[in-house]
Amino acid sequence: PPSLYAYNPLAPPRSQQDNTARAYEAFLKAFPEYQNTWIIDTLRRTDFSRLDRAGETYVDYMGGAQHPESLVRVHGDFLTHSVMGNTHSVSNSSRLSSKCAGEAREAVLSFFRAPPGYTVIFTANATGALKLAGEAFPFKEGSTFVLGADSHNSVHGIREFAARRGAQVHYIPSTNTGGFVPSAAKDLLQTNRPPSSLSPSLFALTGQSNITNAKNSLSVLQYASSLGYYTVLDAAALAPTSVISLTETPVDAMAISFYKMFGYPTGVGALIVKESFLEVLERPWFAGGTVDIVQVPGTLITRAPKLYERFEDGTINYLTLSAVTDGLRFLSAYLPFLPLRLSCLMHFLTSSLARLSHDTTGTPVVKILSRLPSRRLRSIGEQSDAGSTVSLIFLSPTGEMLPNSFIEHVATTQNISLRTGCMCNPGGAASLLGIQDFMGRLCSGVTLKDFETIVGRELGVVRISLGLGSDWGDVWRVIKFAEGMAEERKRMEWWDAW
Repeated sequence: PPSLYAYNPLAPPRSQQDNTARAYEAFLKAFPEYQNTWIIDTLRRTDFSRLDRAGETYVDYMGGAQHPESLVRVHGDFLTHSVMGNTHSVSNSSRLSSKCAGEAREAVLSFFRAPPGYTVIFTANATGALKLAGEAFPFKEGSTFVLGADSHNSVHGIREFAARRGAQVHYIPSTNTGGFVPSAAKDLLQTNRPPSSLSPSLFALTGQSNITNAKNSLSVLQYASSLGYYTVLDAAALAPTSVISLTETPVDAMAISFYKMFGYPTGVGALIVKESFLEVLERPWFAGGTVDIVQVPGTLITRAPKLYERFEDGTINYLTLSAVTDGLRFLSAYLPFLPLRLSCLMHFLTSSLARLSHDTTGTPVVKILSRLPSRRLRSIGEQSDAGSTVSLIFLSPTGEMLPNSFIEHVATTQNISLRTGCMCNPGGAASLLGIQDFMGRLCSGVTLKDFETIVGRELGVVRISLGLGSDWGDVWRVIKFAEGMAEERKRMEWWDAW
């Protein structure tokens, strides 16, 4: 009907793609609430038009969001007309850089609804933010570090700092679809609770898994805090499509990467942190910008007067911080619409993939391993209990796993940007693939190739992740790609070429 095309400027023209147009009409009939997110279709046409011009289907938003063209233009114009200098000075150029940095800090605190008492430390990325918290946390004998098995390696890495100082490390086991059972997490936290404030202990929560798609309940952070733990939230995968309020969830520290949220700039992340938590941390060294006085020769130092300055080693990435401010404003305008839009696309994608069968045997083409949303969103403002990532494996007509390297090769030839592997999340990958027992058999020096030899196949999954720039056409092309794997003739042609 004409009204559908008036709604969506990206609707496929009947004259060019009758089948695609009919499929789109059927989608809108099944998911009428998708039409309430028309503003993002307009965004796709303006800020992400290069995707359609290039013919690229980008479904790796968990790896990094696409940069909005308007954000880059605004930032480029600002740089063209501005003279900026190192923030460690008082010149006019330095003052402008410091002003931009201050505005960016305020924008971050406002975006995440942080109450008074929080500050922002700029880092290279979420990994840098987590390392900053881990290396300075005052672990000691009697301390405990608790984390989920389904966590990014940047969270797992904190265990090195904990173990080096004599602390105990305890893992919350993952379910078969990732995340953890809240009651199990609470039991483990209770059992290993810090005996006193003299044994500082840390709980690190992954807000959303980058491979299993599981969202963990943020209420567990408050429970851990009530037991005496300090708390850290890895929000790198959660922040791009979910509303986070530090007023409602007053975690001690939270790590984010801006390129995952709105694509530009890369190389900038942040630790959003309580100033009271910073007072507890013990930095293992000092650097330019973090100190006021250094005795040379000697051993005396006086830290910088502002708490955040004590943790920003050297010169911050001051040229990019105005883009952070603009990027947060940009995302704020579209974030309310994202959960509903992605809910529609996720349900359509997963249900379509689950129905596919091989033309020769009738057996399934894919096996979806990651967690699926438990309910379909119906209106703007609702939040999903899972993310917008699908991790799966492709199956042969006989039910064996097709190599991920083959899938990625064919996807590349079809101009589909997806990702394969374990996504730097070995615990989540092991849960999805059912190889937790093999983890216990690993020995020092083992390589990924060794591990694959033990298991008997390539390790990892195919990950399809949606985000701010995604539309129905992206999902439709992924489905058509998967349908190609169901056709014996086409699949064998791809296999021979691979």
